[in-house]
Amino acid sequence: MENEIFVIVFPSIFGKNKTKTLISNIKKILKIRNLKFESITVDDDVIVVKVDDPVIASSTINTLFGIKQVAIANKIENKFDLVISQINKIGKNLILKGEKFLVKVEGNSKGYLPKDVEIASTGKIIESTSNLGIKPGTETKHDKLLYTYLTKSNAYTCIFVDQGLNGIPNDFHNAQVLCCIYDELSALNVIETIKEGFTGKLIICYRDESDLQNLIKILNQILPFTLQPKIELEFLPLPTNLENYFHLVDVITQIAIEISKTKKITHVSLPITPLIFPVKFSDELLQKVFKNSIIPITPLSGLDEDILKTARQIGITKFLSNIQRLQKVKLQEKKINVQKIVQDAIKSKQKISIKLGANNIHDILDSLGLEH
Repeated sequence: MENEIFVIVFPSIFGKNKTKTLISNIKKILKIRNLKFESITVDDDVIVVKVDDPVIASSTINTLFGIKQVAIANKIENKFDLVISQINKIGKNLILKGEKFLVKVEGNSKGYLPKDVEIASTGKIIESTSNLGIKPGTETKHDKLLYTYLTKSNAYTCIFVDQGLNGIPNDFHNAQVLCCIYDELSALNVIETIKEGFTGKLIICYRDESDLQNLIKILNQILPFTLQPKIELEFLPLPTNLENYFHLVDVITQIAIEISKTKKITHVSLPITPLIFPVKFSDELLQKVFKNSIIPITPLSGLDEDILKTARQIGITKFLSNIQRLQKVKLQEKKINVQKIVQDAIKSKQKISIKLGANNIHDILDSLGLEH
């Protein structure tokens, strides 16, 4: 067992009671990416995946929500001396000359504490690498982390650990939510909607070709996290002179309502937050959705550093600088003909279907008849 390598999936706090869905999603994403696996089992609080290529499989699995972290680890029997020996073995292979290391052990133990393993393993590594100038580090200052997780029967000594996206498993609610993408904030809203366990129906609204090109780049960062091998997208053109941001949001909210009614979608995700929008404006949008017997959800209502951390992990932070300018936008009293703009946009919409892969941007541009 000592030489066997597994992918270890640690469910998020809110994913621990949803492991059945998470396991189903792991099987689904591995199948979509054509990655073969031998088995997927549960060992206490972790999910253990035996797969042909642990490196690619771990990075693939880590695009799922409902995961705290993913590790590549050796699996050994949970015995004190065996665990210390294995941590020392991995440490000697991973730690370079002059580096500081930290041994961290968590989980269940039999007859000893995880802290006992940390202390004994740290001493063992220092002793066996005395000629390399290796020193123990601290929780906040170390070059290499040697992480081990203990279950009742086994110990997983990790070669590699990567932080997950948290949230709850994709599609947990089995409920489709209409999401409109029209800028960076709305793109972040889509991610948070999926992170909360909803299935997003994506609508892209744009004002000109430059706007569309930028939105397609943002969309490309989101698509791998939808857990769909093939996806249907709808693109709706808006007037180029629709410059006021509040007017734009008002129009797109109405578009979301109309499309939801047509497709019998019961929920709409609104990218609004009291940190940016006046309460009166937000209330009006929510009431407008409710009046059409549709339920609005607002994943960004608690916009904070955790949401921006997710954006960094997804890879859309380079698009988020424009969110800061929204703080300076002012509500205009000038009225616009929202209904006419909405009707024109829906009449002019383009619907495409693409198979997700490495060429998403090119496939979308080709389907829309745009040059690239």
